[in-house]
Amino acid sequence: MFTFFTDLFNQVLLTAWGYEVTFLETIAAISALIAVYLGTTGKRIMWPWWIVSSSLYAIWFYQYEYYASFATQFIFIGFGIWGWFGWGPNGADPSSIPWKFRAIALGVFAISWIAFTPYLESIGAVYIWSDTLGLLGSALAQFAMVKEKWESWTIWLVVDVVLTVQYWLGGSYFTSIIYFIFTAIALLGLVRWYRRAYDPSPSL
Repeated sequence: MFTFFTDLFNQVLLTAWGYEVTFLETIAAISALIAVYLGTTGKRIMWPWWIVSSSLYAIWFYQYEYYASFATQFIFIGFGIWGWFGWGPNGADPSSIPWKFRAIALGVFAISWIAFTPYLESIGAVYIWSDTLGLLGSALAQFAMVKEKWESWTIWLVVDVVLTVQYWLGGSYFTSIIYFIFTAIALLGLVRWYRRAYDPSPSL
């Protein structure tokens, strides 16, 4: 049974620009797009979609040796569970991160980025600095999202731009395009959550 699913997931579904897109990558991308868009609306139902897409992408990233991105998916799964129980029944109620905590978070991020990069290099990761930024930035953005902070979308915007370029340079064109769409959705999420944080009357 395991072999059957492995063969199915690795089956090529389509070819784009000479790049073979597997069934696994396609399903992971579709579920991730649904999850991220639902995130812009602040609906709680986004979290199960997030967990499913992260589980599928964990397999795909491991196959392509994007080890930091692989590890990031387990962070996503954990935060997905936390977000499901942490958000109220009506979904997110966006607010702002105090300036003091923004400065602390930026400092901790910078130190962690520099400290963690040599480890990825030692295990043979493909893109060291951008992959590390993707891992740590995604973890920070996910934490801010669980805490219902509109700044989470600003972090997602930066991470998605970096990973769009990384996957394109790595020849993973389909995933690069997906991350480009993530970038556009992150911009939408930023606008929606920012407005909601400072004007509680409009819905997301």
